[in-house]
Amino acid sequence: MFPTHERLFRFLILCVSLLLASPSGAQQTSNTGQNSLTDGRGTWELGAFLGGGTGAGKSSDTQFLYAGGRGGLVLTPDFFTSTPVRGNLEYAIEIMPVYTVFTPNGAVYGASIKPFLVQWNFTKPRTVVPYLHIAGGVLFTTSDVPPPDTSSVNFTPQIGGGVHWFRATDRSMDFSVDVVHHSNASLGDHNPGYNASVFFTVGYSWYKPRH
Repeated sequence: MFPTHERLFRFLILCVSLLLASPSGAQQTSNTGQNSLTDGRGTWELGAFLGGGTGAGKSSDTQFLYAGGRGGLVLTPDFFTSTPVRGNLEYAIEIMPVYTVFTPNGAVYGASIKPFLVQWNFTKPRTVVPYLHIAGGVLFTTSDVPPPDTSSVNFTPQIGGGVHWFRATDRSMDFSVDVVHHSNASLGDHNPGYNASVFFTVGYSWYKPRH
């Protein structure tokens, strides 16, 4: 029995509530609007996240649940500093040891690694920092996805964006929405894939500036 859209929504609301209920020491807001990403070349980001999603169109009867960690590095100084698109470029890797696909035939368990994630952070000094990213990864599952007779290895290109909400200069809560494509690139007998799935993710990040 796979979870409905309503169950996924309740799950994500619970996750946000738990993050908001973090200890008081972690709730110091950056009142000045400063954050570790502004002029942040060389800043490291470490984060943890979890989320859920649903297939679209013909795969709307399939849902997803995942959790993992992230490591990123801001590669560039801020560009376009006098324009609304001021920002910098970050490279990150994500590992998801929990990646469950709830198909009409039952749950399929797996893990995923995302070795390519390039992100543009809009870095005007403020507490809420929007971002856009593109990414690509690989999903390994215990049985074929989608079932049956496809492949237990799928590739997961995606595009999306979100916001970092800085609770302190070096800590943020993160919210993102992504459109993810699942395809086995014809590794199996069939390649129906999931053409587009919508993922909602919440997380928490810590930052270590270069200096």
